[in-house]
Amino acid sequence: MARDTRMAGKVALLLWAQTLGLAGAQSTQLLVEPPWTPAVLWDRVTLTCQGSGTDGATTWYKDGRLWGQEGPNNFTVTESGTYTCGRLSSGLSQPVMVSNGEWGHEMLRVVP
Repeated sequence: MARDTRMAGKVALLLWAQTLGLAGAQSTQLLVEPPWTPAVLWDRVTLTCQGSGTDGATTWYKDGRLWGQEGPNNFTVTESGTYTCGRLSSGLSQPVMVSNGEWGHEMLRVVP
């Protein structure tokens, strides 16, 4: 019976340690400045990648394709597209779409 108690204690300690490890994990975030949406080129949009890992070791993706590797943590956007960044220790960010501001007529239509 004592052996079962020790085993249960070890299992509980292992689960607790794993939970702490997951709770402490930081995910990669892509910050947009100015902070409103939609992000539009004429607003001079700056993207900043934040996450754990070495500064300057950011991998950038544009429209789902590798766009720059081990580049700076931030840059000013000059082309419309969907951007994602990655840091080795914390994974990929959520995508951010930057528009050139040319929306179709259907988006400008006023609905009565």
